[in-house]
Amino acid sequence: MGSRLELQAKLEEALGSKNVYYQPPESLKLTYPAIIYSMSGMSRKHADDQEYMKKRRYEITVIDKRPFNSAIDKILKFPYSYYDRPYKADNLYHDAISLYF
Repeated sequence: MGSRLELQAKLEEALGSKNVYYQPPESLKLTYPAIIYSMSGMSRKHADDQEYMKKRRYEITVIDKRPFNSAIDKILKFPYSYYDRPYKADNLYHDAISLYF
């Protein structure tokens, strides 16, 4: 299981900028393109009364003024990632991705 800061660095690399925010407050003015992410759960595997694997699930949203951002494909190359859905809000394109990390 990787740390949240390791994930932060990988997301910044995928986006190509530091506009990556973990649970940003509503008052924060974002610069686009941007990635917003938060932890949304955890997967744990047990055998022989022992935990042998634990991964945190993160909800990642890529936000851009353009309909496609190359960071989406880069994030989808991470193991245990899958594309949830696209949507448009406030004249910005959003792509939701789930990732176990």
